[in-house]
Amino acid sequence: MESVDFHGISLLSNNSDTNTVFLSRTTHSILAVIMGVFSAAGIILNVLVIVLIVRHRPLRQPLNYALVNLAVCDLGCAVIGGLPTTVRNATGYDNLGHVGCVLEGFGVAFFGIASLCTIGVISVERYIVVCYPMGGVLFQTRHAVAGVVLSWVWSFVWNIPPLFGWGSYESEGIKTSCGPNWSDREVGNMSYIIIYFLLCFAVPFVIIMVSYSRLLWTLHQVRGLGCNGERSAHRVEVLVARMIMVMVLAFLFTWLPYAAMALAVIMDSSLYIDPVIATIPVYFAKSGPVYNPIIYIFMNKQYKMYSKTYLLKNRYCAYDKNETKCKKFN
Repeated sequence: MESVDFHGISLLSNNSDTNTVFLSRTTHSILAVIMGVFSAAGIILNVLVIVLIVRHRPLRQPLNYALVNLAVCDLGCAVIGGLPTTVRNATGYDNLGHVGCVLEGFGVAFFGIASLCTIGVISVERYIVVCYPMGGVLFQTRHAVAGVVLSWVWSFVWNIPPLFGWGSYESEGIKTSCGPNWSDREVGNMSYIIIYFLLCFAVPFVIIMVSYSRLLWTLHQVRGLGCNGERSAHRVEVLVARMIMVMVLAFLFTWLPYAAMALAVIMDSSLYIDPVIATIPVYFAKSGPVYNPIIYIFMNKQYKMYSKTYLLKNRYCAYDKNETKCKKFN
């Protein structure tokens, strides 16, 4: 059983030496508040997305399948990854033990990589819809379902090996969260981590960059035709370019620090990263469930309209129980 005391601070596990991390009780409380806010916001936003989909049939169309899947992935990350980290920081000790840490690490990695793959699927979907609106490639329900299934299968295939000995899940940073073990220099673990990095981060990143680059190029070519709708096409190009820039920057902000830290550890076996510094990229990665629904969903005009209607209806009915007046918002 792993014994961890965060306030003093002696970190002792069944397979590691004793390390010392100097964090005050106040610092852990601050981290608990930060992670708690991110977790609560992520849960609320993603639950709202799922509720909107269930309540409004027009939103249940193939182009939105990946968006719903993203909300489910992010909800899983917020619940499995955010809440335990909040509780550990708030209480000051590890209340899950080694088995709980492994299960948390698997859950966070499973939902996190599924979310990452789903963002890649969304970029491909948008590329197809914009670049081939009336061509031979027609986006249909089977394509949407295939993209969703692929994101889950890909994540499962590459996150299950540590449960059977290839790689491992261990506590990270200041030991208040768990994830893939990047620091173990054993050959089997390193081979897993390198493949994991390439296939679960590099591949989705390349897909996202290529898809959005081709999409922007297509819009630029349309504007260059000099047709009557050139001004309108230019406006659309600018709006899409801004949207894509926000998506890519959010992706890099969320995942690049974590991936860069892991890559640095992989490349330099002698590298020592202070546990406090190592915790920062973990928190960035766990902030994704908050940014994703805002960027990918609530910046979508259709979702924005239905979310406003839903929230206004609930607010109105809370003050006036007149059933007729409530119904007019449906």
